[in-house]
Amino acid sequence: MPTYRRTTRVPAPIDEVWAFHSTIDGLRELTPEWMHLRITGVTGPDGAPDPDVLVEGSEIGMSIRPFGVGPRQRWTSRITEREPGDGEDPGDRAHFVDEMSGGPFRKWEHTHAFYADGDETLLVDTVSYRLPFGPLGDAAGPFAKVGFEGMFRDRHRRTVARFEP
Repeated sequence: MPTYRRTTRVPAPIDEVWAFHSTIDGLRELTPEWMHLRITGVTGPDGAPDPDVLVEGSEIGMSIRPFGVGPRQRWTSRITEREPGDGEDPGDRAHFVDEMSGGPFRKWEHTHAFYADGDETLLVDTVSYRLPFGPLGDAAGPFAKVGFEGMFRDRHRRTVARFEP
């Protein structure tokens, strides 16, 4: 299965970067405008609407329309793992995983990992995916990384800008 990875150093402690990425507002702020993101619903693991923090079991309904072209692509994502670090130890690590449970990919698993490095955080996004269209999608899979690069470069740039002094 193809994998995409991007790593960036963020000028803020892990607890601040983690808290920002753990909310639906963080997702909205990090998604490039050209994706035309719409959040259609957010529920917590208990079914309660609009939780303050996206914990394991939270589900996000959304749609995107990259560059405003073509029909909207509906996407449902579920937080399947969430391990916060304590922010106390050098080298502390936190991560959460969201998996697409409905949408344009046959498989989408996005791991958001955060590593403490003094007063900074190393942010690592890793996406394992499978494109639609069976064997044809599998053959094209490695080339999809080109499409991911612009979106994740922008997300990481926005994260750094948000925490710059």
